[in-house]
Amino acid sequence: MRQFLFLLTFFFASLFTAGAQQKFDFNAACLQAYQEINKLKFETAEAQLQKIRLQQPDNLVPILLDNYIDFYTLFFNEDPDYYTRQMGVMQSRLDLLQKGDKSSPFYLYSQSMLRIQRGAVQIKFGNFWDAGWDIRKAYILIKENRKKFPKFSPNEMLYGALESIMGTIPKGYKWLTNLLGMRGSITEGMKKMKDFTNSNEYWARQFSNEASFIYPYLLFHIGNERKQALDFVENKKLDLVNNHLHAFMAANLSLNNKEAAKCKLIIQHRNKSAEYLSTPVWDFQLGYAHIYHLDLDDAIEHFEQFTREFRGKFYLKDSYQKISWAYYLLGNQQQAEAFRKQTLAKGSTLSDADKKANRDAKENNWPNPLLLKARLLSDGGYHAEAYKLLQGKTSNDFSSLADKLDFAYRAARIYDDLGRKDDAIRNYLVAIKLGENRREHFAARAALQIGLIYEERGDKTTAIKYYQQCMNMEGHEFKDSLDQKAKSGIERCKGN
Repeated sequence: MRQFLFLLTFFFASLFTAGAQQKFDFNAACLQAYQEINKLKFETAEAQLQKIRLQQPDNLVPILLDNYIDFYTLFFNEDPDYYTRQMGVMQSRLDLLQKGDKSSPFYLYSQSMLRIQRGAVQIKFGNFWDAGWDIRKAYILIKENRKKFPKFSPNEMLYGALESIMGTIPKGYKWLTNLLGMRGSITEGMKKMKDFTNSNEYWARQFSNEASFIYPYLLFHIGNERKQALDFVENKKLDLVNNHLHAFMAANLSLNNKEAAKCKLIIQHRNKSAEYLSTPVWDFQLGYAHIYHLDLDDAIEHFEQFTREFRGKFYLKDSYQKISWAYYLLGNQQQAEAFRKQTLAKGSTLSDADKKANRDAKENNWPNPLLLKARLLSDGGYHAEAYKLLQGKTSNDFSSLADKLDFAYRAARIYDDLGRKDDAIRNYLVAIKLGENRREHFAARAALQIGLIYEERGDKTTAIKYYQQCMNMEGHEFKDSLDQKAKSGIERCKGN
């Protein structure tokens, strides 16, 4: 039905092209639909867009808003059939936008936004080269729009986000950004995003929902301002019940900040109306929220629901691994083995988590149950419970070098989270010594964590030393993501 409506719009638009200039009128009706879309409330938004198409067939803004719906749908659900159909539709939309009024600030802006959305979707489906060229073109378009319309504030949201992300590209991928002609600065990009997000200017207010989704992610993952990111959600009083986009962001950041209980509450209290995008990612996050508290039966239920409903490939192997771990800790080895086989058979290895799950399944070794429980509790923010599990233990209680390394790193992370930073550093250094030449990620991550501690203390020289040590380690798990975090740390410490 949506594809038919788009073709109908395309037909009417082609008629108007011959006799009238296609325009970009981001009027009240379009703004209302845009706000609903950025709540993931698609049923309401699509009804509004249908009226606008009929009443304003020469208005190109609904074309861009249609693309928002496809972007969010593909980004969250990764349906390969829908992807195959809609990629051609996205190109047709781009062709339409290019026929619009060139004197409008939305002419280049809308093309840039569509290309960013298409590029992000293509990354999800493993088409990295096509994604790179789309993002390069988006960067060029928004850069040009800033020159033509310097007072058009939405430029700062797009350009600031791109500039921040480009500033974190690890050295192994610098050839790509050089080839694509893109330059980044974390400091400058974050400042643009902060100013736009906190601005009371007209367009900044209208685009506030979208900016308030992007900015906390940049704060959390690039600026390493985790507390500020979560405080932003609180201080802005974002609606985590009726805005599913903000609910997803807040739940996801809470989970990454070791606040599994908070993540669970956000998801459970969201508006369950059928008007919103239906997505199994809620079950994926709930699976984690439960396994982090060792609520193993509940974790199995939600991870299995995710694997049944999800049409994509990201985090499937990771989910099957967590199901196998849950059965393993419950003592059901038969089911644990069965889901380990599923880990090998399903999904892809595009994400670091999936690569790790696949490698672990291939090696067919089971983790030490005590260390696994401590790890899960620690990752969920249950630090006191994790500490009690390991209290009184030393590396001598573990026979294999892998377990000794795991113990040293896990003890360090628990001390770190409990605020015992010197104890944490001491154990991180042991982890580096034991693991710097091994493929496990513990040594590199330990160096990263020491860098974070010294950066927080204001000792930027020492912080850079450990960030660089993290980047210098080769051949370990999570190499790309850890290098990006370390690169971000170095750039922050240098003020770039």
